Amino acid sequence: MELHTVDRGQAFDFGKTARLYAAYRDIYPRELYDRLRALGVAEDGTAWLDLGTGTGVLPKNLYNPKARIVGADLSEEQIRFARREAAENGWQIEYIAAPAEDTGLPDRAFDAVTAAQCFWYFDREKMRKELRRLIKPGGAFIKVVMDWDLADPIAAKSIELVQTYNPNWTGGGGVGDDVYNDLFPGRTTERFDADVPFTRESWHGRMCACRGTLASMDEETFRAWERAHLDFARLCPERFTVRHTVVYSRFTL
Repeated sequence: MELHTVDRGQAFDFGKTARLYAAYRDIYPRELYDRLRALGVAEDGTAWLDLGTGTGVLPKNLYNPKARIVGADLSEEQIRFARREAAENGWQIEYIAAPAEDTGLPDRAFDAVTAAQCFWYFDREKMRKELRRLIKPGGAFIKVVMDWDLADPIAAKSIELVQTYNPNWTGGGGVGDDVYNDLFPGRTTERFDADVPFTRESWHGRMCACRGTLASMDEETFRAWERAHLDFARLCPERFTVRHTVVYSRFTL
């Protein structure tokens, strides 16, 4: 997926989803955090930058008071929610509203940089230069993608409903081979499956925070989709899991 092919060029604004994103998109499996820690993310005495941080899902789940942690996102509204939660919990996390391609952060400041569920939104060549500028020699860039298993019946029906109301949405295709795996030499890639737990409410909230719904639909279309999706959600068990695949690649600079 390249930037210009995301939703066939249809505009989207994750700022519109910030409240729901903060409430319902904290869904990465614990195993991912364990693996990121094993790669040195947020180790004592290190500096870590999370690009496309949204409402700060990765920083709060990997929080270590002995590491410097910075989260950057283009959406000022999402950053506002991230800052609020950090303040409420006493987490020393620095959040900035800035484009990933031009963060304004100091040169060679970070031991690790991550980008989860967002790298296809960035300008590839600008990001290559910015990452080389930001990461210390021998440091690492890690990109993460998590997507639903298209064979999961609940995921498949929800995808179908989004595409019915928003045929431009290209987010229902699964992980595949991911993107930008040739960004830097020295890549290692791992993948694993996880059954992510949901309730009817949290699954509906997760879908409302999807790029293809509230972030890009006009109000009338969103309300029509929401009614249809709530009707479907009522047919689901009160609690269930949705199979996801997680793919993460580490590049050493």
